[in-house]
Amino acid sequence: MSDRPYTIIASEVSVDGKLTLHRGASSKELMTLMDLEAYKYLHQIRAKVDAIMVGCETVRTDNPSLTVRYVEGKNPVRVIPCGSGRIPLDANVFSKDAETWILTTPKMPEETKRAIEEKGHKVFVFEGDRLDFKEIWRFLREKGIRSILVEGGSTVNWQLVKNNLVDEIRLIHLPVVVGGEDVPTLVGGEGFGSLSRLLHLRLRSHFTRGRQLITEWEVVKDKRS
Repeated sequence: MSDRPYTIIASEVSVDGKLTLHRGASSKELMTLMDLEAYKYLHQIRAKVDAIMVGCETVRTDNPSLTVRYVEGKNPVRVIPCGSGRIPLDANVFSKDAETWILTTPKMPEETKRAIEEKGHKVFVFEGDRLDFKEIWRFLREKGIRSILVEGGSTVNWQLVKNNLVDEIRLIHLPVVVGGEDVPTLVGGEGFGSLSRLLHLRLRSHFTRGRQLITEWEVVKDKRS
């Protein structure tokens, strides 16, 4: 048995790899360009995994529901890493449609933790000032999460890529160019900066859903130590 969940990153991206129209904008604006069939594809993945994750900034900016709505299937557990503890208590992830786990640090105010638990959801506090994603992935597996879908944002994606925690990347390509040097791309962070450290992928499949090209990539495990 693996000591971590099987991990899929999935996202819509423009032709130039952008997630939003500008820094601070909601990704939902670009997602209005997606066809219904592309939404169904994304929700089919959601229905097959045990958990779904977005970062705390995505919750604040996009206010996603992270539920299965376009296809038949179960709602996965919603997992939100939020080291700062700053998460709006009226966010859609606190609906009763699915269980939500907030992963945080001692920075979260006690009254925020209590309010989340009163809504019927769970808060797990990790030691230290910052969340360690390798520790989180071990924790999730210990909690019975065998598979997880990560829908961003770019900061969370970088933590997973950097720590070699990704098995697949699935992209819904939007036929537009956004531009902009400061616009978030699929993976943020400081970057690898070296050919020897890059994450290598193998194209497994490509097809269309409506007007969208979809590509599915497997991580090549033997390219990195």
